[in-house]
Amino acid sequence: MTNAVAARNKRNKRKGADWEIDFNQGMREEGFDIERLRLAGKDDEGDNVIREDDGYFLVIENKNAKFEPGVFICEMEREAANFAKHRGLDPAKVDGIVVVKRRGKSWRQAFVLTTVERYFELGGEA
Repeated sequence: MTNAVAARNKRNKRKGADWEIDFNQGMREEGFDIERLRLAGKDDEGDNVIREDDGYFLVIENKNAKFEPGVFICEMEREAANFAKHRGLDPAKVDGIVVVKRRGKSWRQAFVLTTVERYFELGGEA
């Protein structure tokens, strides 16, 4: 890998981390019980999680990258499952979304992605 490619990758990783932190801090200022999650390689659990008052959790995969909704949703689904598994939680109590940064916009104008199945709580595929 050339030095230019390595430098670009490092900048992009930093931008992604900055976006996660900006989102986390903004949500915390709005009163959400939000926590950043640690990277765990193939066992990653998402970037942030919101603890809800009713014992449910919302795993958030933050993205500051080329818009690839299918790829993002698959990653979120895997990471929400990892979060539940690693904590011995009922997977039905762990939801997930992807929050995608919009170029030139604040965290408040980011896109939120999920599936119809998750949004309307339809359960497994029919």
